[in-house]
Amino acid sequence: MLRRIALRDFVIVSELEIELDSGFSVLTGETGAGKSILIDALQLALGSRGDAGVVREGASRAEITAAFDLPPALVPWLEEAGFEPGDELLLRRTIDAQGKSRAWINGSAATVAQLKAAGERLVDIHGQHAWQSLTRAESVRALFDAYAGVPLAPLQAAWQVWREAQARLDDARARQADLDRERERLAWQIGELEKLSPGEHEWDELNAEHRRLSHAQSLLDAVQGALDALSEAEGSADELTARAVDALQSVAEYDDSLAAVIEVLQSAQAQLQDASHSLHGYLRHADLDPARLQELDERLGAWVSLARRYRRPPEELPAVLAGWRQELHELEAAADLEALEAAAATARREFERVAREAGRARQQAAPRLAAAVTQAMQSLGMAGGRFEVAVVPLPAPQSWGLESIEFLVAGHEGSTPRPLGKVASGGELSRIALAIAVTTSQLGEAGTLIFDEIDVGIGGAVAETVGRLMKQLGRDRQVLAVTHLPQVAACADHHFVVSKTSRAGVTTSAVQTVAGEQRVAEIARMLGGQQLSGTSFAHAQEMLSSAAAAAALAPSPGSPSKTRRRS
Repeated sequence: MLRRIALRDFVIVSELEIELDSGFSVLTGETGAGKSILIDALQLALGSRGDAGVVREGASRAEITAAFDLPPALVPWLEEAGFEPGDELLLRRTIDAQGKSRAWINGSAATVAQLKAAGERLVDIHGQHAWQSLTRAESVRALFDAYAGVPLAPLQAAWQVWREAQARLDDARARQADLDRERERLAWQIGELEKLSPGEHEWDELNAEHRRLSHAQSLLDAVQGALDALSEAEGSADELTARAVDALQSVAEYDDSLAAVIEVLQSAQAQLQDASHSLHGYLRHADLDPARLQELDERLGAWVSLARRYRRPPEELPAVLAGWRQELHELEAAADLEALEAAAATARREFERVAREAGRARQQAAPRLAAAVTQAMQSLGMAGGRFEVAVVPLPAPQSWGLESIEFLVAGHEGSTPRPLGKVASGGELSRIALAIAVTTSQLGEAGTLIFDEIDVGIGGAVAETVGRLMKQLGRDRQVLAVTHLPQVAACADHHFVVSKTSRAGVTTSAVQTVAGEQRVAEIARMLGGQQLSGTSFAHAQEMLSSAAAAAALAPSPGSPSKTRRRS
């Protein structure tokens, strides 16, 4: 339930805060006073699009805050999105004079999309032009599917899978000749590389071995020279180190400090002997091997030749071969018409299965909605009228299923129901839209229902019925209506009046709660305009008394609302 809405520098409101309670509340006021400003502001707090035009002239930014009781069902969403749940849900939005928007949920920065996602679970808004959507097929279908609980997500997913499978099949059929030529080209290139059969690390290994064999004689000469210096030539390092050890050992008994030096020299001598041993082994296994060198030259030449032909670095040839093999596999799959046809057929069968489930849900919901709206029409000045929902099979499947939805209406008893947009007048459309709104809004999860001048085009006893319908809705949900009808306003549990004043060339809008004589005066104004008379006052008092008597048997939906305004 919406508990509080606060505005700062919004359109013609400098600063305003309103507290709301449960039950049925109305907003009234003179034409042009800004009755819908609060609804527009609330929609911005709930994630609708806004621009710099909402900032009050001369102000740097507009700010809107809306506080709701936190619905338990919204707690998991808040936690998943990273917002801290509290006792209430606080939505805040600012828009600056440059049109830049910022948003917060419970004090943490949020996106406008997150505001919208939360708002869809909190508030249902029915606008004054709701009847216009009843003439658009897609709007009718969306409204009815929401009422029927049609599982649209799996339906859309199955449709997408089928269309993609069909597109692959159609593409393969259209490109069959091109695919065949591309497959032949790839197969030939793969054959050329497979003859080489390049190993993943072979290029580096070949180059390393080629460098060694190309310099084999220099390596042998260098190793032999090192071996001579270490141990084989006269005056070698091993011989000289041995002499040094012998010389020190002969006098070591006279000075203990020489023991450490002798130990180092003996270690060096052991390392020199190890190195000599390794060099002997290298000489025993080293071979000039010109035949192997020739083989390496030919192998490296083949790598370089293919790399030049396909304009790739030689070291990339193994990856190129793997990529071509994958590409050929995909082309073969794309050219496999039999497999593609089977996949498309399977996807279509799955879509049709899901679509038939949606169709059954629509068939079951159609008479329920028709009966509920027909019943509501009887009390909205269309006695004897009948509303029907036609579920019409489509000649070809569409993304929403196998049937279209059409609303039909018979304006009076005995007439044949015909398409809504063709037989209903503007006033009738408005009443039917109201009947549908009242019927479908009872099923939503949102705790707050808002009707923004949806009662345009009706009056008299019908208007009184509308007020009672909204009051009835207010027993279970919070209902807020912007209205110009005194009959509707008289049925409200809480009454707010919007007024506009001009001071020093600046126009501002304000909202205040009215009760008692003030409320009687406002109802009288709605009845007779600015020139109030005793008759209009009496009529207003009678309307309020009649509405109170009609509601006497029903429990009170809430305590009086409170408004705080700061200038």
